[in-house]
Amino acid sequence: WGRIVMAVGKAGEPADRDRLSISMGGVQITRDGQIVPGYDETPVAAHMKGPEIDIAVDIGLGRGKATVWTCDLTDGYIRINADYRS
Repeated sequence: WGRIVMAVGKAGEPADRDRLSISMGGVQITRDGQIVPGYDETPVAAHMKGPEIDIAVDIGLGRGKATVWTCDLTDGYIRINADYRS
């Protein structure tokens, strides 16, 4: 989750580390800039192995919302798709 915090910081938009909350797969990891007491990485690690990964980031600066969809750009994905032309 540290890389998520880094990405938020590098986004160039207002953000306050002390208000940042992050969850993955419905599991709360941080709340108001601090790791959640008793946080267990096990269910998050299992979620990260799935075909879809749900990450929620609350920057704590209002009620606005956005959804971002992305895709797999790993080496395996590129190899699969390099074998044909569309």
